Amino acid sequence: MLETLRKIVQEVNAAPDLESVLDVIVRRVQRAIRTDVCSIYLLDRQRERYVLMATQGLNQKSVGRVSLSVEEGVVGMVGQRAEPINLEDAAAHSAFTYLKGTGEKKFHAFLGVPIIHHRTLLGVLVVQQKLIRKFDESEEAFMVTMSAQLAGVIAHAEATGSILQISDHTKNEADRKFEGVSGCIGVAIGPAVVMTPLADLDGVPDRKVDDIKAEVATFKRALAQVRRDIKRVGRSLAKRLRSEERELFDVYIRMLDDNALGGEIIARIKAGSWAQGALKQVIGEHVQQFSMMDDPYLRERATDIKDLGRRMLTFLQESGPALSEIVFPENTILVADELTPAMLGEVPTEKLVGLISVHGSGNSHAAILARSMGIPTLMGVVDLPYTRVEGLNVILDGYSGRAFINPSDDLIECYQEVIREEDEVNAGLEGLKELPAETTDGYRMPLWVNTGLIADVARALDRGAEGIGLYRTEIPFMIRDFFPSEQDQMETYRKQLEAFAPRPVTMRTLDIGGDKPLSYFPIQEDNPFLGWRGIRVTLDHPEIFLVQIRAMLRAAEGLDNLRIMLPMVTSVREVDESKRLIAQAVEGLREEGHNINQPLIGVMIEVPAAVYQVRRFARRVDFISVGSNDLTQYLLAVDRNNPRVADLYVPYHPAVLKALQFIVLEAHKENVSVSICGEMAADPAGAILLMAMGYDVLSMNATNLPKVKFALRGISFERAKTLLNEIIVMGDADKIQAALSSRLKELGLGQLTRPAIPD
Repeated sequence: MLETLRKIVQEVNAAPDLESVLDVIVRRVQRAIRTDVCSIYLLDRQRERYVLMATQGLNQKSVGRVSLSVEEGVVGMVGQRAEPINLEDAAAHSAFTYLKGTGEKKFHAFLGVPIIHHRTLLGVLVVQQKLIRKFDESEEAFMVTMSAQLAGVIAHAEATGSILQISDHTKNEADRKFEGVSGCIGVAIGPAVVMTPLADLDGVPDRKVDDIKAEVATFKRALAQVRRDIKRVGRSLAKRLRSEERELFDVYIRMLDDNALGGEIIARIKAGSWAQGALKQVIGEHVQQFSMMDDPYLRERATDIKDLGRRMLTFLQESGPALSEIVFPENTILVADELTPAMLGEVPTEKLVGLISVHGSGNSHAAILARSMGIPTLMGVVDLPYTRVEGLNVILDGYSGRAFINPSDDLIECYQEVIREEDEVNAGLEGLKELPAETTDGYRMPLWVNTGLIADVARALDRGAEGIGLYRTEIPFMIRDFFPSEQDQMETYRKQLEAFAPRPVTMRTLDIGGDKPLSYFPIQEDNPFLGWRGIRVTLDHPEIFLVQIRAMLRAAEGLDNLRIMLPMVTSVREVDESKRLIAQAVEGLREEGHNINQPLIGVMIEVPAAVYQVRRFARRVDFISVGSNDLTQYLLAVDRNNPRVADLYVPYHPAVLKALQFIVLEAHKENVSVSICGEMAADPAGAILLMAMGYDVLSMNATNLPKVKFALRGISFERAKTLLNEIIVMGDADKIQAALSSRLKELGLGQLTRPAIPD
């Protein structure tokens, strides 16, 4: 059975459309079980009826014409119960309904299995036989397995529009919703502009050449044109990116050097291949190597290589850069199969309002740049039929990770209201920059920011940030092709420290692994989130750790506003070892003549194991910081970057709230300050709860800082504590969220809550 199932799955995956898939299933299942009939009934939600969509054994003329109501027949009973029903004689069952014209009257044995995808009933898979007998357990197990395979295919077909009608009643194509992962928060509405590949590498044929010297010259001219093109793109982004972010385009150019892709392609040409064929071979090999790698960051490099290959092929074909010919309307939402950093430079920045990528993750180069530019972005919208959305109106919801294609007027109005309210709120918050985050009864709450790029600093200072609660040092590492030197790191860190001096700057030591691997330091693991990451990596490589610490200490010389934070700690041994290495770096620099002061040292509480060791950590460090994003996903066992379980990632889960309260209470028993730097601190309602819990500092993205300040200035500390006491005993995240929204409105802070958006 296993081998049969494998072959069916392969054939299903190769089928060109849903109709072919259904045909494959009914034919192959009928043959595998040696039964007389196999049929598939799909649920038409508009009419609330099961429609016969494919069969092997019943009358083919009844396909698409015969249907049952959701409460009718044994098929309806399968759907209602959401479990298999196995009958030796279906006709004798009280629920049996004969479907005229199908010829099923002569069949007795019946086995029906529901087709369910993510809790949504899609239809019923049925086998029938003339004999009066029950299907055995192995047959039932096979059917359940087959149904699970079919569910994903049908769901994808419905999502992409491959199946727009399953009866004579056309389904509503408006408000078609697609799920992804947020790359950058925000809402955008506008027409989609699809950025298609520059050239089709797969279509290049193999061909030999006689004049190798001329072919090499042709390729080198194309190479030079690509270099100029990339430099042009980099210049077009110069006004929105600082030098640190622009280094990514230098990485692109270095990939074309003689000792990289360029050299390999020339070697293939010299072996007798024409330039386009050599390009196809080299790019294909590299793309395959990177695409098969386990960690997400390395897979993203395949996108970069494909983009370079397409650009080179475009010039080789003497067609010119096709992207420059695109006309971009106002409020463009750029859509691509694989969004690349270079694509961002092709769109006039004043017209670009949103980005959608079918593939990729929040860790891709494109997502990193989108966040630095403040453009609402969705990544990994895998079901989106991107080739068919050109010119269609799109709503991009970067908060929920959703995109709506061809939205209805009502939905557009709903989201336009969100944008209007956000604009009004932001306009009203501009005067808060110089005011403290102080409650109506005089309680002062310091608000800091999270940064990762130089561009973040100006935004943070412009919004009145009082310090940096988290500087993500891994981002400068991620946009390079090699470890930055001590001097390079020192110069980067100095910019952050100088900009905020004398205000504190908290620098997290290199936090790679998980969803943040480095291309030049590959970490291949089956489960990277539970693997070699954070402090585990740097303690195993003290040569990397010490260089970074020395760079931080040198950068802070004369400023003395540095705080060093250790990520992903799970034991006091890690803290003690890190402190020993930091002390070693301090002593070494002093011996070299530097005037170095001992910095404050803290740890991040991000895993459940650390929650119950807070007091032990507090006795060894100067401050505690909570990374609520990772802590939430570890407590709930939910990957926050996975759209399939995104709805389970709920910051206001009762377990998360109780863990956060426990941490601050334990740390304060040792008189150690506690900050929090996750997304919960950036939510006005969350900030109120965290303040009431006793957190000493809230750190957030610069965009949300004014909203949080406004919320805290609109409530008394005593009222916040009352709200916390009300919320902390509640046992349901949805009810907690609703209660918080209601209380904010009662306090006159309703403008800080987003209106309910229909699913």
